Formats: sequence, structure tokens, C-alpha cells
Amino acid sequence: MLKKIVFTLDEESLKNKEVSESMESAKAYIKSCGLDSEILGAQDFFKIHKPDGEMLVVADRKEISERATKEGFYVIGVEHVLNRNEEFPGVKYIFSDIDEVDIDSFIKAYQRYAKEPWDVLTTDRLLVRETTLDDVDEFYKLYKDPEMTRYMEGLFENPEDEKRYQKDYIEKVYGLMGFGIWTLVRRSDGRVIGRVGYSVRNGFDDIELGFLIGKEFQRQGYAFEACNAVLDYGRDILLFDKVQTLVKAENEISINLCKKLGFEYLDTVSVEEDIYGREYNGENSVPVGGASYGEYVRLMKRL
Repeated sequence: MLKKIVFTLDEESLKNKEVSESMESAKAYIKSCGLDSEILGAQDFFKIHKPDGEMLVVADRKEISERATKEGFYVIGVEHVLNRNEEFPGVKYIFSDIDEVDIDSFIKAYQRYAKEPWDVLTTDRLLVRETTLDDVDEFYKLYKDPEMTRYMEGLFENPEDEKRYQKDYIEKVYGLMGFGIWTLVRRSDGRVIGRVGYSVRNGFDDIELGFLIGKEFQRQGYAFEACNAVLDYGRDILLFDKVQTLVKAENEISINLCKKLGFEYLDTVSVEEDIYGREYNGENSVPVGGASYGEYVRLMKRL
């Protein structure tokens, strides 16, 4: 868990009034949010601190970020008036206007390094968060009812294949795209009740909304509540202007739910299914026996 954010600057930056004022402002804000924070010169920082997994280092020079990364710290870069052309190779995030960065951005940068799942959003009853490998066992409980895979693909037969797939998905999709299919948790008891989120399906350009609610948790309004919130998130945070959904043609219940959410019928299309086959051996796996296709209703919603 993130406990401290340390601004680690070179000597010239420490002496510059504009830079020091912006860093002090950011430090004060971070402390007001309940985290510890300090500003140090690089030499002092490396004398005092050792990696402990609970710190985020904000570096303003390439040599500082490279040394801190090599020593095992979680590092982000910061731009200011003295280093506009600075490069930070290997750093996942670079912030500018540091005194205007909200605490959630610092926390999310740390979580990405620490491999902690992001909380995406909450509703009255639900938490939407990134998936973890621990969720996989819960997914198998959700998918065990044959009705769950009547209109959609299931999980890999071997849970270890599913975990390998989810590990690649977490590392590549969440980190690269900033969205994906997330885990749906009931806030009252912490139970995993389904999945919801966005994807880009092979052969289509538009972002797609997908959702699944476990059999035990259906007919309680969870799907509408989750999807409605995720659509708002797509519009307000991800800045999507439209979203499609693809539903198996005979799945009338999900089609009606999509219409209730404001989706309109566009057309009926053939969609490739079972992309990875029965086993997962990496992102370039090819299903044995070639591709298979199903008939899907495509609906679209303008956000």
C-alpha cells in the first residue's frame, strides 16, 4: 500500500523558486490526503531511503530515475520549467503541472508498479475493479452453471491456462489501454458476482461493452446498475463518444437490457468465436480446427 511520495530533485531544481513552490504545493496537498511526503535532493534521497514497496519516487532527471529504478524504487517522472526536454526511459508515467495532479493519479501510478488492481468505480451496491489472479477461482464458480455459457464463451478447461491468460491480460491490456473487462464485486459482502467492461473485438473498430452476472445474482438489477455506471465512466473518463455491444442473436434478455440502457439496433453480424481454443499458450495461440463463427446482434449507443 502506498504510504509515502518523495520528490527527488537535482540541486538546480531545488534552488529554483518556481519549481520549489510547485513541489511544496504538491507535497502539502499529498499530506492533506493522508499520505506522507517530502522533497529531497538526489544525494540525500539515496543516502536516506531504501526500497520498501510503500513509496513512490517522483524524479525530475533521467539519471535520478534510472538509479532509483535500478535500486528497486517505483518511479514516475515530473516535468517543470527546467526540464521540458528531459527523457525518462523505462518510466511508466510522467506528470506535468505537478501541483494540479490529483491524489488518485499518484495512487494509480503506484498501483500499476506494485501490481495492485485499480478500483474503477463504485455504485450504491457494487464495486468495479481490475481483475486479479485471485479472481480466477471465483470466475469458475460463476461459469459452472451451463446457462452462463449458453450465449457466450466460457473459461479455459484448465484453470492454469486461465490464470496464464489473465496474467497476460492484466499486464498488457490494463497497462496499455487503460480499460478492459473488469471484476464486479458486491460491496455488502465482497463477493465476486460478475464481470463488466470494455474491449475491442477482432474485426471491429468500435469499443464494445460486455457484461456477465452469475446465475445466483441475476434478476436483482445488478447488470443494469453496473453497465449504466460503466457507460458513464466511458463517456466522462475514457472520453468515448459511442459504444457498441454484440449479443448472441437468441439472447433476448441481454438484448432487451441493452435497449433499456439506450442501445439501438444496428445490424446482425457474424462474429469469430473461441479465438484461443481449449488451451492458452500465449497471446498468439491459434485454435485447433480453425476459426468458428456465430450470429450476433450489434447495437450502438451514443454517449
